Amino acid sequence: MQTVVLVLIQVLIVIGLSRLVGLGFRLLKQPLVIGEIVAGIILGPSLLGLVAPGIAATLFPAETIPYLNVLSQIGLIFFMFLIGLELDPKYLRGNLDIAILTSNVSILVPFSLATLLSLWLYPLLSNSTVSFTAFALFLGAAMSITAFPVLARIITENNLQGTRLGTLALTCAAVDDVTAWCLLALAIAVTRSNSMIEAVPTIIESLIYIAFMVTVGRSFLKRLATHYDRKNRLTQLELAGIYMAVVASALITELIGIHLIFGAFLLGAVMPKNPAMTREIAEKTEDFVLIFLLPIFFAYSGLRTEIGLLNQPELWLLCAAVVAVAIVGKYAGTYVAARVSGINKREASALGWLMNTRGLTELIVLNIGLSLGVISPLLFTMLVIMALVTTFMTSPLLEWTYPKRLIQLDVLESISEQEEAIVEAKPAIVNPVLSTQNYRILVPVANPRTQKGLLQLAVAIAGMRLESSVVHPLSLIEFEEDYLFQSTPLEANRLIQERRQRLEELIQSLEPPAVRQQVHPIIRISQDVARETAEIALLDRTDLILVGWHRPAFSTNRLGGRVGQILSTAPADVAVFVDHGKERLENLLVPYSTNIHDDLALEIALRLLFNRDTCCLTVLIVAENELSKNDFSDEFRSVLERLPKSIRDRIDINFVEAIEPIEAVVAASETVDLTIAGTSRTWGIQRQTLGRYTDLLATECRSSLLITRRYNQVTSHLSSIWESEKIYNQ
Repeated sequence: MQTVVLVLIQVLIVIGLSRLVGLGFRLLKQPLVIGEIVAGIILGPSLLGLVAPGIAATLFPAETIPYLNVLSQIGLIFFMFLIGLELDPKYLRGNLDIAILTSNVSILVPFSLATLLSLWLYPLLSNSTVSFTAFALFLGAAMSITAFPVLARIITENNLQGTRLGTLALTCAAVDDVTAWCLLALAIAVTRSNSMIEAVPTIIESLIYIAFMVTVGRSFLKRLATHYDRKNRLTQLELAGIYMAVVASALITELIGIHLIFGAFLLGAVMPKNPAMTREIAEKTEDFVLIFLLPIFFAYSGLRTEIGLLNQPELWLLCAAVVAVAIVGKYAGTYVAARVSGINKREASALGWLMNTRGLTELIVLNIGLSLGVISPLLFTMLVIMALVTTFMTSPLLEWTYPKRLIQLDVLESISEQEEAIVEAKPAIVNPVLSTQNYRILVPVANPRTQKGLLQLAVAIAGMRLESSVVHPLSLIEFEEDYLFQSTPLEANRLIQERRQRLEELIQSLEPPAVRQQVHPIIRISQDVARETAEIALLDRTDLILVGWHRPAFSTNRLGGRVGQILSTAPADVAVFVDHGKERLENLLVPYSTNIHDDLALEIALRLLFNRDTCCLTVLIVAENELSKNDFSDEFRSVLERLPKSIRDRIDINFVEAIEPIEAVVAASETVDLTIAGTSRTWGIQRQTLGRYTDLLATECRSSLLITRRYNQVTSHLSSIWESEKIYNQ
C-alpha cells in the first residue's frame, strides 16, 4: 500500500509541476511541451537529485520507477493513437511532388550526417553489445524526425494553415513522420535481432500487418463511421471497443518485434477521417492522456536524464556537435530541396526552421533507444538537450524569418482587394466629391450572437456619406493548450469557417441593408487577443477600435481585463461600448470638458449626426461657476462654427453648474439613447486598469455608454466634414 501511496504522491507532484513550468514557457511564447520536458528534468538527477539527493531518493525511490514506466507507456500508446488520428490525408494534397522531394531530402541529409557522426561517437559512447548498424540507425532516426504535433500547432498559431508555406510544411511533416517512423521501426527490428538479415522476418511481418490494417482494418472501421453518421454520437461501448483496438494493435506490433507505439499510431492513421467522429474521439481521449499520463512520461524521461554526466569540456563539445549536426542537417536539407523546387528564399528558410522542430516525438524515439540499450545514458542526455534546443529555437527563428506582421499583412491585403472589388462593382456607394481615403473601424467581436448592437453602432459611425468607410469585425480564436485537437490546422480551419458563418449571419442582420457591403470580417487564430488586436490595428491603419465591454473575471472594473489591455496598448483611438439595449440612436449626449478624450467623443458624435439626419446631439458642459463657463465657451464654439448649418441646427449646448459633474451627467443620460464620454477624471472614468479613480459613470449611466480614449491628437475623425464644407461652400 505504501508503494501505491508514494506513486500517487509522485503523480500529484508531476502534474502540478508540469502545468506550472509549462505555463511559464507559454508566457515566453514557447510550446507547452518544452516546459513539461523541463519539469521532468527538474525532478530527475539533473536538478533535484543534485541539490537535494535525500528528497529525490525519498520521492522517487527505485522500486516506484517501474510503475511510472507502465503509466508512461500507456500514455504513449494513446498519444501515438491521437497523432495517427490527426494525420489526415488532406495534408498530402497539393504540392505533393515538392513535399516528397523536400521531405525525403530533409531526412536523407541529417540521416547521412548522423551516420558520419556515428563513426566518431560509436567508439566513445557505445560498446560491443550494440551493433554499429543499430547505433547509426537510431542516431539517424533521432536526427531526422520532425514533431508533427508541435509543428502543426506552430502553423496554426501563426495563421499559416491557409498559406503555401503552411500547406507545404504540413505535407512535408506528414511524409517525414511516416518515413521517420519506418526508419525507427527498422532500427528497432535490427536492434532486437542483432543484424539486418535477421531483421528481415520482422520487417516482412510488419508489412503484412500494415497491409492488413490498411485493407481489412480500414474497411471495418468505415462501417463504424457509417454507423456514427446515423447516430451522431459514440456510446461508451463503442468507445471501449476503439480503446481495446488501440491496445490490441499496440500489442500486435510489440509481438511482431517493433514497438507498442507503432500499432497505436497505425490504428489512428487508418481510422476514417469523419470530422465529427474524429473530433469526438479526440476530445474524449486527449484531456486525460495529455493532462495525466503524458506528464508522467516526461517525469520518467527526466529521471533518466543526467546532465551531470556531461562533466568534461570534451563531452560538451560532443553535445554541441550533436546539436549542430541535427540543426544544420535538417535545415540545410530542407532549404536546398525547397529552393530547387522553386520556393523563394524566405519561405524555404521558414520551412527549414519549421522542419527542425523535434519536441515530444524526439523524446519518444530516445526513450525507446535507451530502453533497448542502443543509446547510452550519456548520449540520451545529449539528444534530450538537442530536442529542447531545436524545439525552443523554432518559434523565434520562424518569427525572424517570416514575421507575423508579414502574415497579417498578407491577410489584410487580400481583404483590401475584396473591398476594392466591391467599390469598383458599386461605385455609387461612395460620394466622388468627398475624400476617397477609407475610414476604417476595427471591431473585436467575442460573441457574434450577442454583439449586434456593437456592430450596428460601428456602421453608424462609419456611415456612407462622408467617405469610403470600412468596418472590420475582428474575431480572434484562442487555444489554451498545445495538443488540443481543435488546434490542428484542419480543425482550426473548420472553426474559422464556423465563426465566419456566424459573423456573416450577424452582418446580414444589419440595417439598412446597404451598409452590409462595408463590413468585411477578419478571423484569426491568436495567442494574445489584446496584442493581436493592436498589431492588426497598426497594419490596417485603423482610425477607431470599437470594443464591447465585458466584465473581467477577477475585477469589478469595467475597463479592466482585456478591454483595459486594448485601451492601454492599442496604437489607435479606442471606444468602449457599454450596451444597455437601446437600439435607437436618435438622441446623443456628450459631456464635454477640456481634454483630448472628450474631443474624440465629440468627433464621434458629429460623425453620427452627419450620417443620420434624424440624430440630435446635446453637449453638456458642467462648470463650477460662471467664469469657468465663459472661459471655455469661445474655444468650443469655434469648432462648432466650422460645421455645416444642417448639423449645427441639431446641436444643443447645455451649461450646468454643479459641484459633482458625474451626477449631472447621470441625470442627463435619463432622456438620451447614447452617452459618449472621454476617459477623464471629470466623468469618473479611468484610462488605465489601475488607479484610484473608478468607472462610476459606466456603472451609473442610464443610457448606453460609449467611452472614448484618444491615442493620436493628429488623427481627425471629421476630415470629411471639413472637406465637404469647403466643396459645398464653393
